[in-house]
Amino acid sequence: MRWGTAALLALLLALDVAFPPPLPKSRDTSTLVVASDGTPLRAFADAEGVWRYPADAKSVSPLYLQALLTYEDRWFWRHPGINPWALLRAGRQMLAERRIVSGGSTLTMQVARILDPHTRTPWGKLKQLLRALQLEVHLGKAQILDLYLERAPYGGTIEGVEAASWAYLGKSAAHLSQAEAALLAVLPQSPSRLRPDRHPQAAQRARDKVLERMAALGVWSADEVADARIEPVVARSLQQPLHAALLAQRLRGLQPRAAQIQTTIDSGLQRMLEERVAAYFSQLPERTSAALLVLDNTTLEARAYVGSVAFADKPRLGHVDMVQAWRSPGSTLKPFLYGMALDDGLIHSESLLIDAPQSFGGYRPGNFDAAFNGPIGAASALRLSLNVPSVDLLDRVGPARFAGRLGNAGINLRFPRGTSPNLALILGGTGARLEDLVGAFAALNREGIAGRVRYTPDDPLIERRLVSPGAAWIVREILQSNLRPGYGVGTFDTGSRPPVAWKTGTSYGYRDAWAIGGTQRYTVGVWVGRPDGTPLPGHYGAVTALPLMFEVIDSLPRQSADTSPGAMPASVSEVEICWPLGIAAAQTPAAMCQRRFKAMVLDEGVPPTFAERDARLWQSGRLRFQVDGSTGQRLSPGCKAAGPVEEREIARWPALAAPWLSLAQRHAQTLPPLAPQCDGNGQLSDAVLHIDGLNDRATLARAPGASHGPRLQLRALGTETAVEWLLDGRWIARTQGARPFMRQFDVPGEYTLTALAADGAWTRIRFRVAP
Repeated sequence: MRWGTAALLALLLALDVAFPPPLPKSRDTSTLVVASDGTPLRAFADAEGVWRYPADAKSVSPLYLQALLTYEDRWFWRHPGINPWALLRAGRQMLAERRIVSGGSTLTMQVARILDPHTRTPWGKLKQLLRALQLEVHLGKAQILDLYLERAPYGGTIEGVEAASWAYLGKSAAHLSQAEAALLAVLPQSPSRLRPDRHPQAAQRARDKVLERMAALGVWSADEVADARIEPVVARSLQQPLHAALLAQRLRGLQPRAAQIQTTIDSGLQRMLEERVAAYFSQLPERTSAALLVLDNTTLEARAYVGSVAFADKPRLGHVDMVQAWRSPGSTLKPFLYGMALDDGLIHSESLLIDAPQSFGGYRPGNFDAAFNGPIGAASALRLSLNVPSVDLLDRVGPARFAGRLGNAGINLRFPRGTSPNLALILGGTGARLEDLVGAFAALNREGIAGRVRYTPDDPLIERRLVSPGAAWIVREILQSNLRPGYGVGTFDTGSRPPVAWKTGTSYGYRDAWAIGGTQRYTVGVWVGRPDGTPLPGHYGAVTALPLMFEVIDSLPRQSADTSPGAMPASVSEVEICWPLGIAAAQTPAAMCQRRFKAMVLDEGVPPTFAERDARLWQSGRLRFQVDGSTGQRLSPGCKAAGPVEEREIARWPALAAPWLSLAQRHAQTLPPLAPQCDGNGQLSDAVLHIDGLNDRATLARAPGASHGPRLQLRALGTETAVEWLLDGRWIARTQGARPFMRQFDVPGEYTLTALAADGAWTRIRFRVAP
C-alpha cells in the first residue's frame, strides 16, 4: 500500500515537472494610464490585442467578491481545486433534465481553463480537473482569485473585472452597486450571449438570477435585492477610456512594460477641458489644432494636458502632440526679458523707453499693428507687447546671455543650425515648447523660480531660478494690471475672480497663437495653429488663444486666498520718478520734472533713462550750459558775456521721442540761441527736416476721371541719414537721405505725416484727402 501511494505521488510529481502549469511569467496586462485619483485615462492593449487592467481582491468592490463567490463558488476557500459534490450535483441534474442545469466548475477550474484552454470532451474536462489541482499546489487561494479577477472573459477582447467595469459601466470595479456587482459576476458564464451592450435584456435576466441567489442565501437582504432589481441594465456601447491620449502615449513610450502608470492629471478637469477645447475650436479651418496645459504652481504637477483638438481627428493632425512641439514663441518671452532687465538694474517699472522706428545694427523691428507710440514706460511697453522697446532691452541685456539664462531655467530655445541667438529671438525668431513656457511662466507666482512640468508623482522636482523674487513680483504686477479684453475699469465686478498675469504672442505669418496666464495657484498655457507650420491668417494670440485661456482659468478650483494680493517683497519699493530723466522726483529739479510716475523699483535702485545710442545725438539727458544774464543768450566755452554769467540746466528727451512731444515739452528742452560773439564749438542745435512734395494743411483731391486716389512723390530734405515715415503713427516707408518714395492716398480723411531721421531731426505736416 505504501509502495503504491509512493508510486502514485512520484507519477504525479513527474507529470507536474513534465507538464508544468502555464502560469503567467509576469502580469502581462495591457498598460493602463490613470489620473491622480486612479480613473483610467487611456488603456493600451497587450501584444495580442487584449484589454486587461490590473485587478486583485483588494482593488475591487467587496460587493463584487460577495456576488462572485456566492454565485460561482461558495466553497472556494475550502476545496482543493475541485468540488466533488458540485460535480456530482451537476452530473445528476444533466442526466435528469437532459440539459445543463448548473455548472460544477470551481473558480480554480475556470482559471485552469483560462490559462490552458481545452476541448469540451471528457478528456478535456479531465485535463481541466488536473490543472485545477495543479494550480492549488503551486499557488495560494488569493493568487488564484487574483488571476480570475484579472483574466475572466467578458466578451470581445475584454478580460478581467476592472477592464469590463470601465468598458460596460464607465467606472472602476472598486465602486460597484449591488446590481452592477451581480451583473459583472455572471457575465463570464456566457460573455458573448450576455454582453450588456448587445443583449441588455438577457444580461438583466442573468443578473436578477444572481440577485435571487444572494437573497435566498441571506448574503444580501430582501430590501437590498429589491432595490438592486429596479436598477436597469443600460445598453452602454463598449468603449475604452481615451482621455489625455497624447500624454498617455508619451508616458507609455517611457515605460512600455508598466502595467499601470499613474499621472498627476485631474480626471474631471481633463474631461471638461477636452470637451471645451473641441467645442471652442470646432469652427476653425481644416488642419488647425490646439494645445492646452494646466500646471499646479505649488507642486509643478500638470492637472490637464490637451495635446490636440481631437486625438482621432486626422484632418486636424490630432495625433501630433503640440504640448511638446517646437514652435515660434512670438512675444511670450518678453516678461522674462523685462524681469532680467530689472535684475540687471537697467530699468524700473516706469523707465522711459522709446517706441519709434530704430535700427539695431541693421535690424529694424516694427510693431504688430505697424503703429508707434513714441515715449512710453516700461510697464506699458510690456503690457502692450511693443517690439522696439523689447529689442532695445535685449540689445542691452545681450541675446546670448538672455538665451543662456532661459536655458538654465528650463526654456531650451531651438535656433536654425549654424546660427546663434540674435535680437530677433525676443519677437519669436527661435523655437520653444509650450510645456517649457508654462514651467517658466509659473516663476512669476513662485518667487522667480521656474520648474520642469511633472506628469507623474515620481517625476523629480526640478527647479531653477529665473529671476529674483522682486523682479518676478514687479513683472507679475505689470501683467496683472492688464485688463481683460472687453473689460473696462469698473465695468464688471471681477472681485471674486483671482487676478491673472497674462501674456499673448503671435508668430510671424500667423503660424502660432499663444496665451499664457497665471494665478497664485495655477498657470495655464494655450497654443493654436497648424502642426504642419502653414499660416492661419487672421488668428493671433489675443483673439484666438486668449479667450479660451480665461475660460479655463475661470473654471479652475479656487480658494479665498487666490483673490488676495501677495505681499510685496522687501526688495521692492515704490518711488515717484520724473521723465525725461527717469530718476527719483526727490532728486530732480522741479523745472526738469515734466511728467511724474509712481514706479516700482528693485533694491532701491532708480536707473536713469538710457543715453542716446547715436553718437551724433545728445549723450546725456541732463544738459548744463551758461547764458549771458543780460540777454539770455547761450555762451559757448571761452566766450565772453556782456553781462553776468548764469548757470542753467535743461532735461533733454531722447531725440527719437521728439515727434510725440507736446509744444510745452519741446520748448522746455530747447536751447537758448547762441550769442552772436560765440561760435558753436561743435555743439549741436535742434535739427529740422523739411518734407518736399506736400504742404502743411493741404487738401488732396482725386484727379478728374481717375480710378485711384491722389499719388504723391515725397522726400525729406535736411539729412543724409535714414528717414522713417509715419502716417498717423504707423510706419509706411523708409528712405535714405533725400531719396523720394511714392504714396497713394485712396481713403478720404484727415492725416498726419511724420518724417523722423536717424540723427534726431524730424518734421510733421497735416493734410486732408477730399472725398
